[in-house]
Amino acid sequence: MYGDPETIRKILTEAGDTWAIVGLSSNEQRAAYGVAKVLQRHGKRIIPVHPKAETVHGEQGYASLADIPSDIGVDVVDVFVNSDLAGPVADEAAAIGAKAVWFQLGVIDEAAYDRTRAAGLDMVMDRCPAIELDSAR
Repeated sequence: MYGDPETIRKILTEAGDTWAIVGLSSNEQRAAYGVAKVLQRHGKRIIPVHPKAETVHGEQGYASLADIPSDIGVDVVDVFVNSDLAGPVADEAAAIGAKAVWFQLGVIDEAAYDRTRAAGLDMVMDRCPAIELDSAR
């Protein structure tokens, strides 16, 4: 339900190539770090979003989605935060004009899913784009 194959395919191939990754820091031990590298390898531009606003994988970081300059044009917001914090991130994704929201493995908020879809965005929950991209090869 949260990750039907057609929505996954659409986000990975049609939504656009600029992915804001919420929770991405320079900590190489965190899953977001490796997933961001896989996304880059598949031609996606990653935008790190983390309170520390660190540069990661050569890309300037921002403290929040709202801090990303509008001329960058975020297409997909990939969320690596706890489920209880994810809903407001999905709402912010809609507010900045993103086309899709992707909640990582273990990140589930059914109310946020419903709100995001009602706002016209594609959404996937409890899945990993790196796994989906690598399995599609």
